[in-house]
Amino acid sequence: MKNVAISAVSIFILASVAFSAFAQDVRPIRDNVGFCWDAHQMNRLINYLKGVEKAPLAPARIIAALSPHDDYLYAARVYYPLYRILKTKEVVIFGVTHGSVRPEIGDPHNIIILDNFKYWPGPEHKIPVSPLREFIKSRLDTSYYIVSDKAHTLEHSIEALLPFLQYYNPDVRITPIMVTQMPYERMDEISDQLSAIITDYIKENHLVPGKDIAFLMSSDANHYGRDFNNIPFGEDAKAHQEATAQDRRIAHQDLDGALTSEKVDDLTIQLKNIVWCGKYSVPFGLLTTEKVIEKSMHRTLDGKLLRYSDSYTEGAIPLKGTGMGTTAPFSLKHWCGWLSAAYYLK
Repeated sequence: MKNVAISAVSIFILASVAFSAFAQDVRPIRDNVGFCWDAHQMNRLINYLKGVEKAPLAPARIIAALSPHDDYLYAARVYYPLYRILKTKEVVIFGVTHGSVRPEIGDPHNIIILDNFKYWPGPEHKIPVSPLREFIKSRLDTSYYIVSDKAHTLEHSIEALLPFLQYYNPDVRITPIMVTQMPYERMDEISDQLSAIITDYIKENHLVPGKDIAFLMSSDANHYGRDFNNIPFGEDAKAHQEATAQDRRIAHQDLDGALTSEKVDDLTIQLKNIVWCGKYSVPFGLLTTEKVIEKSMHRTLDGKLLRYSDSYTEGAIPLKGTGMGTTAPFSLKHWCGWLSAAYYLK
């Protein structure tokens, strides 16, 4: 009995060690309330969206796009027009470094943050990380990035995109990149080298942008209300109208039409005093993408706003029993805007 007990304990320890090693390979889920991690429920969500969204599909391949990262019960109708037309084998995802995360990781500035995980979660199966990430680590100036699994574990802005992304691209692999606070000049500097590295990877692997590889920027728009210390227009229906009009103006002015460095520069200026969760991930991702397409294809991109809305306008979609919930309230005194936008070859 003693020998059996020792063997059992040994087996348990070995199994625990093995599980621990495996668990460290997979980036853990951060938000199991706002997003959908069950394949059956994700299918229910998509079927619901198919029933209420009737806009025709865009025929061109998406090279890059902006995606929301808010709760699905609020923002699913803004995610949907993008992901149903995004078809690719791998995606570089530029995520936010939220204010709630920054103090936990020493509030880094002027860098991007990479991870070491082999896989990220998905509703159907775990999503592999692309070899591009290690390709970047081996070539990017070390003053331009850090590697922090803790940062990526705490941050939800990249994982939010994965259930929709995997639903329409079951075999996709990703390169997750968190973007920290930095001025336009620093974004331009880092994106110069990063875009050259990504271009080398594309050429070495004979990839076609829009078919084999695409670029996603995670962003929510205006966060409005006293909870965000953001009430420049007041807190009534007129204030809501003015604040959402401001979001739409910025989107049409700097995201629609030809993608240029001048527009990206203007976007960083426009967002300087507005509470967008994406004021660094979007400009940095757009600069990098613009340079990759110029270097790899000698082409330029055109942007198109697919949809804009907000939590007060939408409310929660009437889909019950999914296991999903909401992580924040909505009212005229507290709401969040979102948008989806796509970039195509000009």
